[in-house]
Amino acid sequence: MLSTAGRNAQSEAESEVVMVEFTEEQSLVLETAREFNEKASAPFIEEMDRENRFPEGLPAKLAASGLLGLKIPEEYGGGGIDALGAVLAIEELARCSPAIADLLCSMHASTGAILSFGSEELKRKYLPPVAEGKLIPAYALTEADAGSDLAAVRTRAVKDGERYLLSGSKTYITLGAVADYAVVLAVTDPEAEKKHRGMSLFVADEQLTLGKSEDLLGLRGLAVAEINFADSPVPAENLIGEENRGFVQIMKSLDGGRIEIAALAVGLAQGALEEAVRYAKERVQFGRAIAEFQAIQFSVADMQTKIDAARLLTYHAARLRDAGEPHSREASEAKVFASEIAMECASDSLQIHGGYGYSKEYKIERLFRDAKINQIFEGTNQIQRIVIARNLFGR
Repeated sequence: MLSTAGRNAQSEAESEVVMVEFTEEQSLVLETAREFNEKASAPFIEEMDRENRFPEGLPAKLAASGLLGLKIPEEYGGGGIDALGAVLAIEELARCSPAIADLLCSMHASTGAILSFGSEELKRKYLPPVAEGKLIPAYALTEADAGSDLAAVRTRAVKDGERYLLSGSKTYITLGAVADYAVVLAVTDPEAEKKHRGMSLFVADEQLTLGKSEDLLGLRGLAVAEINFADSPVPAENLIGEENRGFVQIMKSLDGGRIEIAALAVGLAQGALEEAVRYAKERVQFGRAIAEFQAIQFSVADMQTKIDAARLLTYHAARLRDAGEPHSREASEAKVFASEIAMECASDSLQIHGGYGYSKEYKIERLFRDAKINQIFEGTNQIQRIVIARNLFGR
């Protein structure tokens, strides 16, 4: 089966490169994401980017399509799809709206922590409402002084009888202005010999002070904001897994997040290429379409080649994850390469558009702004290179 199955019907690039075979379930997920792009995404895309506002109806629409709970097991109301299936959905959504694709990535991170390490009670309480679009979760790790260095987290969780009291502030949290609950990384043992051995994960859903949405360059409308805690009570049963194991739990989940960001970047790059090809066929200069100029042909040829390579890296990492094989290096490779290709393709596509590419009337202007963050979040590309190098040197 083609990795671009069905996509070619709407893609001006008309790539015919055979990649991997998909299962029936994976193909259905891809088709569902494509249908969402065609029939439901347009109003949300414009509102999110123009007004930097999270659309109230978006979770319900995604839930109705089955996309919101893709990775949540069926027993908790979700679709139970594997890593590659999730990658296909995110890639396809990102072709039209990287912001909507990133919404899924964020949902997968917050629900994944509960699914992987939480108690059965936590799973029953928090996962089904997310799949139904009734609760919005946030994944609250980052702080002002703890970005790439998560060991520098200062948010505290102090045991107080049958509860913990959370104090601190998380910043740049996707969905942080609209969240109903947050999965929070906090220090539970400040005396630990090594800082990362004194951290725990919690589900916090009481007395959250949600901040104002950040006015960001790209991926707008995702309600990215601060979340503040001031002795916010968290029941002891809302501890995710074991106390003081939070940092280890986060490290185990990061590889999956990096694969999904790589998929987002691949989809964005594909969208940028399609815009370039479409425009080059329509734009006439010197009496002919600029698609006939060799400089333009070389540019789009390079874009397609890089996208295919990034897609293969991403699918390979996802398949390793599904097989339970080690994949930390491969996840970092996919994230680095795909995110840099996304930036290159968005820039090259805008160049092909010329002055028109600088206008908000053209989709490439938004894709160009959306591209940069992929090189930064879920671990900067510099951090990914460290991961890759340490793997090669056996550390």
